Amino acid sequence: MNTSEPSGRDSGTEKLNWIDRRRQKIRAEIDRNRRGEYTVPTWVLAAALVLIVGAWLALILFAG
Repeated sequence: MNTSEPSGRDSGTEKLNWIDRRRQKIRAEIDRNRRGEYTVPTWVLAAALVLIVGAWLALILFAG
């Protein structure tokens, strides 16, 4: 058993790398948004459509 070799990744280094990757992703997203490449997520569009259709149907059913 050789104790001078590291047994695996250092958790501090791994956490730092994760933080750096996360910061890079956030910076890239902010840059895309500033360039006007922002898109609305599909689930938000689907929820808005369901809300509009539901309100329309409720208006038809309960107004009559």
